[in-house]
Amino acid sequence: MHGWWQEVAGLVLPVACGGCGRPRTVLCAECGQALYGGAAGRVRPSPEPPGLPAVHAAAPYEDAVRAVLLGHKERGALGLAGALGSALAGAVRAAVTWPQAKTAGPLLLVPVPSARGAVRARGHDPARRIALAAAGELRRTGVPARVLAVLRQRRAVSDQAGLSARERAANLAGALEVVAGGGRLLEGGRAVLVDDLMTTGASLAEAARALSATQERLISVSAQVSAAVVAAPALSFEINRN
Repeated sequence: MHGWWQEVAGLVLPVACGGCGRPRTVLCAECGQALYGGAAGRVRPSPEPPGLPAVHAAAPYEDAVRAVLLGHKERGALGLAGALGSALAGAVRAAVTWPQAKTAGPLLLVPVPSARGAVRARGHDPARRIALAAAGELRRTGVPARVLAVLRQRRAVSDQAGLSARERAANLAGALEVVAGGGRLLEGGRAVLVDDLMTTGASLAEAARALSATQERLISVSAQVSAAVVAAPALSFEINRN
């Protein structure tokens, strides 16, 4: 029984850094700096899928940042959600002009949904958990924000691993929709799509399409929505592009 509890506690409150493995800390200062210590930047995949909103990321997807994301997402290290939420909050701030955005109401963090099978296999929804942590961090710094999980998958999609950018776009085309009544909720603030990782941008482009499809107003949601992620490939940061 004692050994079982140690294993569970190690998942919820890791005794080693989730980035580099140094002992006796959830995330060491060095790995925390890599994850959320820098300024978030605009990222663009190449090729860029049609309909992709402006996306900002907190950090390049490499080394310690990659380890932290995988630890939380695939290995159940739920204690890392707070650090990842802090990183996502920084990307959200970069994605939205503030305080001018106050006129649009609170920030509505809309997580890109995972496939139901993936959520069952992992035992949690990583993007939604990180979004909740980010919303809490934003509120602590005076920015009104809440999570609005209004997107869902309307049909099954294939595993994205190993697919090219074009194959991912085709796999996700028309796959998402806004839940009944979600359109009215979106009218209450400024929508920001959020996810843990952007690679090709296909998921965010499809999520933006689904949001805009619910609206019937002169200025569509797609013209106003922005997106923020914890990490993206290093080459997608604008500073690294010619």
